[in-house]
Amino acid sequence: MKEWARYAKWAVTAFVTVCAILVFYDTFYLSGALGTFLGKTADILAPVLYGAAMAYLLAPLVNWFERMILRLLNKWGKIHNPPSTRRTQVFLRVMGITLAWLTMLAVLYLLMSVLVPQLVESVKQLIANAELYYNTAYGWVTALMEEYPRAAQWILEQLDGYRDTSVNFFQSLLPRMEELLRSVTGGIWNSVWGTLNFAMDLVIGIIISVYLLAMKERSLARTCKGVYSVLKEEQARALLNGVHKVDRIFSGFIRGKLLDSLIIGILCFIGCSILKFPYTPLISVVVGVTNVIPFFGPFLGAIPSAFLILLVDPLKCLYFVLFVLALQQLDGNVIGPAILGDSTGISSFWVIVSILVGGGFFGVLGMFLGVPAFAALQALVKFLVDRRLQKRGMPTDAASYVGRYKTAPPAQAPAEEVKEEKTEE
Repeated sequence: MKEWARYAKWAVTAFVTVCAILVFYDTFYLSGALGTFLGKTADILAPVLYGAAMAYLLAPLVNWFERMILRLLNKWGKIHNPPSTRRTQVFLRVMGITLAWLTMLAVLYLLMSVLVPQLVESVKQLIANAELYYNTAYGWVTALMEEYPRAAQWILEQLDGYRDTSVNFFQSLLPRMEELLRSVTGGIWNSVWGTLNFAMDLVIGIIISVYLLAMKERSLARTCKGVYSVLKEEQARALLNGVHKVDRIFSGFIRGKLLDSLIIGILCFIGCSILKFPYTPLISVVVGVTNVIPFFGPFLGAIPSAFLILLVDPLKCLYFVLFVLALQQLDGNVIGPAILGDSTGISSFWVIVSILVGGGFFGVLGMFLGVPAFAALQALVKFLVDRRLQKRGMPTDAASYVGRYKTAPPAQAPAEEVKEEKTEE
């Protein structure tokens, strides 16, 4: 029996290794069929993914509403805490999900009703003043070229070098206009169709999120049961502890960062309104949205906003830069630590690395999710290293290993021989 189990283990290991080699070869040297398959699967399951994401974000709000309703009913003497009947639990869950979604929709409605009209007005004003801003920028460039003639001469030489290329480009542009118009028409239709598909997927995702929130405890219990049925109890306990820690890192960072960015956007809107900066709604949205990206987000939002204000009033641009610096100090020292705390537990250096790597592979979403993903990976590596050291009877404190190679290792008792028990086949 033991020989059969060993052969089966080797067979599974060999199969998984061959599959990994084939996937690696196909991804990097052939057509990438696995990537295409995963992309198609993600498109098909988009409503489920949207629903899971919304349910994950709303779960704490649902739990909070359930606790508040239960506390009120217990105070009024209607039911006892904890609820004993299935009917009471269903009532609390229905009320919690309903109030959570009503709160979310109310917040979205308030934001849209306040920001969208002003945002549209700001965009219209920006388009109307485009010619004025062009003339302003042209005047600045002309003044700089008159003040620095050598730089102007260098720029003219570079433009002369590209003159022939530009002529050839415009000569080949006319025959391609028909193809360009076809592409633009098709792109508009694809954009409209993509927007409709996204709206439909979002509606279906909301329905799926309600189902997921309604059965979250049951799904958790079944998942834990499946893990304990497949793995040994010690391995299952370690796996579930790791998943719980990863969930704590992700939930603490994502939910906290979204709330922090919402607060920063509102404070930016209030401050810009008081200081009477131009394009206040547009700037507030840009600053709030880009603030979800750690470290680089404030700069990504402040630079284009400051340039817009610079075209209108250079002095107000200076005031805006000082205001954003003060706002980011408030966020970094007061609001952020109060909401996020030490949810990631990684240093600033690894935050920058995770943002660069995540942004390089997955764009803006990767810049946002790179930090919690790297924090979860770091927690997993630390857990495995500490567990390995504990089994060998060695300290887990990193400071204990500084200069350890210079000292002789402590004498260890000879390992006891463990006799394997014979099993009856």
